Amino acid sequence: MNTAERPGAASATGGGAEQAESGERAHSAAPEDRPRAAETAGGGRREADMRRDLEAVLMVVDQPVAELDLARAFDSSVEEVSAVLEGLSREYTEQGRGFDLRRVADGWRFYTRPECADVVEHFLKEGQEVRLTQAALETMAVVAYRQPVSRGRVSAVRGVNCDGVMRTLVLRGLIEEAGQDPESGAHLYRTTSYFLERLGLRDLDELPDLAPFLPDDIEGFDDTGEHAT
Repeated sequence: MNTAERPGAASATGGGAEQAESGERAHSAAPEDRPRAAETAGGGRREADMRRDLEAVLMVVDQPVAELDLARAFDSSVEEVSAVLEGLSREYTEQGRGFDLRRVADGWRFYTRPECADVVEHFLKEGQEVRLTQAALETMAVVAYRQPVSRGRVSAVRGVNCDGVMRTLVLRGLIEEAGQDPESGAHLYRTTSYFLERLGLRDLDELPDLAPFLPDDIEGFDDTGEHAT
């Protein structure tokens, strides 16, 4: 009986030794795998951070941003930025979002989807009756008296960034694009016929004389809102 049990005992002992040896091999191999695992985790975090940061930047721009400019801003390669942007664009489409991240001639920018056009148009038309804020009224006055004028120059007059307010006025049909500055390439804006209609004016000559209240050195600013040298 004891003799019969010995092989089994030896087998168990051998199995334990094999397990111990296997564990030692796994333990000795683990440090070699750790750098690769850490590198993979680090790459995942970097991509996640870039996705988040790209979304934040593109949410506030009012014109397409080139991949090269984004790559410089994020200290990354154009290929990496392009891959992340394309991935985000596919993700938004697959999720059926109301907005789209689209590549256009000059770069990338968020747009509303064409199938949402009716809803957006209805909202904007309803919003025509909403009273303009003080910031919107001031911005519209600067455009009216300095047109055609760039966003940078409007911001220089008011002393604050006016990009968001300018977009609101464009959406409400009170101002519109009027070409580009031949030197800087900045978009220029002017008031619309709807602006005259809402103010009860026949033409811009009927505007009150408010020019004396505007800064005298406005011509000293370039189209970025900075003092020209």
